[in-house]
Amino acid sequence: MQAYLIRRLLALVPTLFFASVIVFVTVRLIPGDIIDLMLSQNDIGASAKMGREQLEKALGLDQPMWLQYGRWVGSILFHGDFGKSLWQNTPVREYLFARLPITFELGLMALIVALSIAIPIGVYSAMRQDSGGDYVARSFSILMLAVPSFWIGTMVMVFPSLWWGWSPPIQFTPFSVDPLKNLSQMITPAIILGFGLSALTMRLTRTMMLEVLRQDYIRTAWAKGLSEKLVVVRHALRNALIPVVTLIGLQAPLLIGGAVIMEQIFVIPGMGLLLLDAVSQRDYPIITGVFLIVGVAVMFINLMVDLSYGLLDPKVRYR
Repeated sequence: MQAYLIRRLLALVPTLFFASVIVFVTVRLIPGDIIDLMLSQNDIGASAKMGREQLEKALGLDQPMWLQYGRWVGSILFHGDFGKSLWQNTPVREYLFARLPITFELGLMALIVALSIAIPIGVYSAMRQDSGGDYVARSFSILMLAVPSFWIGTMVMVFPSLWWGWSPPIQFTPFSVDPLKNLSQMITPAIILGFGLSALTMRLTRTMMLEVLRQDYIRTAWAKGLSEKLVVVRHALRNALIPVVTLIGLQAPLLIGGAVIMEQIFVIPGMGLLLLDAVSQRDYPIITGVFLIVGVAVMFINLMVDLSYGLLDPKVRYR
């Protein structure tokens, strides 16, 4: 187990290297240049007087790209410094530490909602195959696959305010200030995002449960007179959950991407809103910092998914 974990952690190093190179180069290929944006701002007269060459030198953008990348990676590895915002001259690390917990909270709540819906309904649908409840569950999953989450979020923001004069709060309250008010603001986007993620998980849970329930050891458990709850929870569900857990790991990027959209719709100051603002302003250090943190998070989520196989199936051995 320890040797496997060490190998997996070492394998993350080249993956992070290539991901960081791709992100660093790609953000600088976005059409439009930050220097042009700064020079076009009427309120930055001093920058306009400096001229393009002087402004590039002041921001450190006059160096070759490989040298900029080396300085950026060196600052992260040796000092934990992600650089400074090119607009505000504020350390990117402060933005990340302030916004990351908000996105993590939204993603965790959405994941809890998704699993709370998908697994019980998927198990029920398999146990009552071709019943009325099964058809309703399958129809619901198809509907959630067909309807995008951003459309539902937009409708929730628009129509309740027109019909009943109600809209979700748009002034964010941190969890540390008022937990109840914070949860009341986060629950709506979390439910919408969770419903979208639950559809595919629900269908896979149903499929795997149907496959496991046809195995010989399940028929033996029924023949011994075990209760339905014991057969489902102890014998069938654990084996059926292994592909489901894999799917959850694969959905981690979708969860983060969906959080970006939900944060924009519901005005939640998380990593997604920070990224959109940074892209519109071509603030390269913030963009690369956000993508790097997201990439690390996705890699560790998939590592935790792989390690969870041993808990679900004792036959799994790590070598």
